[in-house]
Amino acid sequence: MCFSCCKNYRNMADAIRFLSADAIEKSKSGHPGMPLGMADVAAVLFSRFIKLNPEDAGWFNRDRFVLSAGHGSMLLYSVLYLLGYPDISVDDIKNFRQLGAKTAGHPEYGHLAGIDMTTGPLGQGISSAVGMALAERALNARFGNELCNHYTYVICGDGCLMEGISEEAASLAGHLRLNKLIVFWDNNDITIDGHVSAANSTDQLARFKACGWNTLSIDGHNHRQIEKAIKKAQKSKKPTLIACKTIIGFGAPTKSGTSKVHGAPLGAEEVAAMRQNLHWTAAPFEVPADILSKWRQSPQRVKPEYEAWKKAARTAGKEFNDILNGKLPKNWDKELNKLKNKAIAEQTKVATRKASEMCLEQIVPHIPQIIGGSADLAASNLTFVKGMKTITKDDYNGNNMMYGIREHAMAAVMNGMALHGGVIPYGGTFFVFFRLYAPGHASGCADETAGNLCPDPRFDRRR
Repeated sequence: MCFSCCKNYRNMADAIRFLSADAIEKSKSGHPGMPLGMADVAAVLFSRFIKLNPEDAGWFNRDRFVLSAGHGSMLLYSVLYLLGYPDISVDDIKNFRQLGAKTAGHPEYGHLAGIDMTTGPLGQGISSAVGMALAERALNARFGNELCNHYTYVICGDGCLMEGISEEAASLAGHLRLNKLIVFWDNNDITIDGHVSAANSTDQLARFKACGWNTLSIDGHNHRQIEKAIKKAQKSKKPTLIACKTIIGFGAPTKSGTSKVHGAPLGAEEVAAMRQNLHWTAAPFEVPADILSKWRQSPQRVKPEYEAWKKAARTAGKEFNDILNGKLPKNWDKELNKLKNKAIAEQTKVATRKASEMCLEQIVPHIPQIIGGSADLAASNLTFVKGMKTITKDDYNGNNMMYGIREHAMAAVMNGMALHGGVIPYGGTFFVFFRLYAPGHASGCADETAGNLCPDPRFDRRR
């Protein structure tokens, strides 16, 4: 397999590899295979393409990055340190998977600046990313390119694509033509128990193409191919799956390409041999100054766009700035309180789904951030109220989502929308059809009978 001759990318990728390998070796716990295998993709993506600002980690118009293959968490920790995020130091890298450490493994939203979402349950990340991409398109339709115009990038593995939830989410993303969603599939043919072919023979590219995606296949260690694929994906009118053919544990001389490198430290001898194999002379946890400088300088390319966005946001209207600050409109609950007082006075007796509809009728018209929907049950659980407009692939400026018969994807998509920010999602189904997954988010609330769900802490009655 060809390894690109681009020296800068090679050195930057090796910095990810050795920070990851050293941290996992020190902790005697972790998954080195994916960080070593996907380091080349990450080096190109983060140093050349992703729009972010380490000095303002929560910048609203940043590109979102979802590590769906969350077991490879050291890849993200290494990248955040190399980019210069102030919230992570080399000591944090050394404390990987230690009690109380920021770098606890499977990095969660809110634990460390720069983490948009990372999942342990496979399939949840790529599915929640669909929600992020949907939120971006909905807000773009309302406020324009100056205020909301960014990509959602995902790194996923074979396990993410085998989980059934990813089928639901991929189908929905293709149907809605969410073209700002770009997924990198770590196509290394290895799972914990051995070769992928022992349990799965799905043609993933054909599957995603059938779902309405743009599909590309590249050598995941060839930097020029990675660059070209990202540029092509950014111009696509469909969501894109890039199949990155990689060697799991790339660089480890005796364990690469095998399941042995998936979920266990390499061992001191193998790490030492990898240093010789890749000609890396720096001591553990050290990154040569010239390589670190290239990483730290890379976010500077985004500064003009960041400053232009700040200027546009300052002159934007109240509605957009309320969204930025997580503020609900003044008196949003005025009509709801009237309804509550009337129900108490009259001892109103209705089914819970009807009570939910009555409340939504008094809430939805007064909160422009809301996007509601149902898994093909709106007529039964009454999630659609008068005045709502359905989001379509031709018009994202709506507040109703038709999720189709995709209950699991609906929950993940709502989770992604909530994490993206700027929208408040709710959805509905019946609990007999449903198990609620809410990775990376602090809370969710539910109507006991109809299963109307809102993964937003401002509406969580348990708080």
